[in-house]
Amino acid sequence: MARDTAMAGGNLAIRLDGAVVALGGFPALAGVDLQVRNGELVALRGANGTGKSTLLRLCAGLTPLTRGTALVLGHDVVTQRDSVRSLVGLLGHDNGLYDDLTARENVRFVADLVGATNSDVDSVLARLGVDARVAATRAGALSAGQRRRTALASLLVRRAQLWLLDEPHAGLDSAARSELDDILREATSSGATVLYTTHESDARDAHPRRTITLAGGVVAHDVSPGTHATHMGAERAERPR
Repeated sequence: MARDTAMAGGNLAIRLDGAVVALGGFPALAGVDLQVRNGELVALRGANGTGKSTLLRLCAGLTPLTRGTALVLGHDVVTQRDSVRSLVGLLGHDNGLYDDLTARENVRFVADLVGATNSDVDSVLARLGVDARVAATRAGALSAGQRRRTALASLLVRRAQLWLLDEPHAGLDSAARSELDDILREATSSGATVLYTTHESDARDAHPRRTITLAGGVVAHDVSPGTHATHMGAERAERPR
């Protein structure tokens, strides 16, 4: 395929070849072939249960690979899992916050791990609209939107090379969603790679440069602006199980 030929010699942030992940005996990923270049902004679409979250967790080194190969930022997710985790920032549905810490303390905790400063913490909190009152409130007492903003601030201060975000717009108001879109575009302009999931019925996104659709645990469509869809696994995805 034209895309495979063009990307094979490039600098890849993600390369999955026949990646299979079985959860409880069920193939959540049923043989995914995927390549994402460094600096790309990619939306991962699909209905619930198609493997979107599993794919993110695989790329973050959190879900074991059952079969196939998976390289993230040049590291094997099986044999170099610790290296993968140090380079990747993951934002899941649960936000990953410590309820007994304040919003600021949660962001400060991540900042300490990566050597960021207090100024960096203040900057990302302000960027995500986390004011002084919210920043001083324990995460367990925050609203869903405030928790999401705090989690995004934690991701932003991490300055990861690869951002993996599971439905990052969920729980945000219109202003915060627009701000997030700007942040994702700025991240890729600075050299980071962003892969984020969105429900296929959600038309709101960060204007990705590429949209990938999962169905049945495989890549069914792969589309870049100005190109026709590449049907990479549609027949297998539609095959009765």
